[in-house]
Amino acid sequence: MPAPAVSRTLLAEGAPRGGLAALCVTQTTGWGILYYALPAAVRPISEDTGWEPALVTGAFSAGLLLSAAAGVLVGRALDRAGPRTIMVGGSLLGVLALALAGLAPNLPLFAGAWLLAGTAQAAVLYQPAFTVISRWYGAHRVRPLTILTLSAEFASTIFAPLTAALSNGIGWRAAFLVLAGLLGVITVPLHARYLNRSWISAQHGEHPATARGRVRALRRSPEFIGLQSLMMLLCLGLYTVTLNVIPLLMEKGADYAIAAFGLGLIGAGQVGGRLVFSAIPSGARLPVITVTATVAIIVLALLPGPVPMLIAAGMLAGAVRGCHTLLQATIVADRWGTAGLGTLQGAFAAPLTAVTALAPAAGPALAAWLGSYTNMAYAMAAATGTATVAALAAGFTKATRGHREMAGRANHGDEG
Repeated sequence: MPAPAVSRTLLAEGAPRGGLAALCVTQTTGWGILYYALPAAVRPISEDTGWEPALVTGAFSAGLLLSAAAGVLVGRALDRAGPRTIMVGGSLLGVLALALAGLAPNLPLFAGAWLLAGTAQAAVLYQPAFTVISRWYGAHRVRPLTILTLSAEFASTIFAPLTAALSNGIGWRAAFLVLAGLLGVITVPLHARYLNRSWISAQHGEHPATARGRVRALRRSPEFIGLQSLMMLLCLGLYTVTLNVIPLLMEKGADYAIAAFGLGLIGAGQVGGRLVFSAIPSGARLPVITVTATVAIIVLALLPGPVPMLIAAGMLAGAVRGCHTLLQATIVADRWGTAGLGTLQGAFAAPLTAVTALAPAAGPALAAWLGSYTNMAYAMAAATGTATVAALAAGFTKATRGHREMAGRANHGDEG
């Protein structure tokens, strides 16, 4: 399907040579330092300070929740100011946050520093990068988005061991200062060099107030809210089960080492899912992904074993997670175009980011309430199953509307 004229203009004038490679580097660095570094440092931080590990992890989760809220404002700013100022500013804020975290004398100041880090996440990680790629490539966005997310998969592989090695070698405080320096040295120049200073107007001749009103109406439309709710259910089920797969597998007879291996293979499944995403027809992605998620989670809940089959189901759930990331990156622009995309993408992703932040704690809480991790998995299968029904119903309604329109045109032609 050819790219619309607006997208072709943005591709010709907006995507600099080397821009995608630069974003791959900055996303890998940003995710590695602003997201994976703190979980990798929880143990040395706790041992050095006496702060409870749960409280250190809680600071991380609070930062993620603030990132979800800040993403809405960042999206609006992206549309108004373009990505360069926002993402350079986010990188600098991340440098400041990491430095303050490393120097924090007590837990409240450490948590405050990590709230700043959460704000920086909103300005430099996936959501603004997805908007940039979609504006650059228009209808051809899937391949570069796949490359971007596959590159970022190496963030934990590179920076979690690096953080651990630095913490063991020079202490966690000095490690955070080193990481702050790396974030600034790598991401600030690349964002400043390759990102657009401002966007070309996607709607030539449209008054800014009219454009803002159109975007605001879209955000409040039943279709937007319904799709957002569907994706939240899918996100809740996928992340709650896969992030708690170790106790789920152990409940079904796996020892800790095998269960941890199963968690690692979920990451491998994510890579596979991203590789096959583009092969799924655009109109079928939502129902295919929701159906597959539900099947994988039901298998994990229903079967008592054998463990290899359960691990295979976990890998399938991981593949769906990989597809889910790309679906979140593409579905807004696919349905509503790239005009006002920063605002729409930021608003759309905010509750999904919040759900992802809460999912690690939601699993144990639900397991305690329902009596087992198996029952937790059944509950999450119900969540993704509801999303599946909604996706299939939306597809059926859309197809029926299309058939009616075609029949109406045919009848009109007969009358002529």
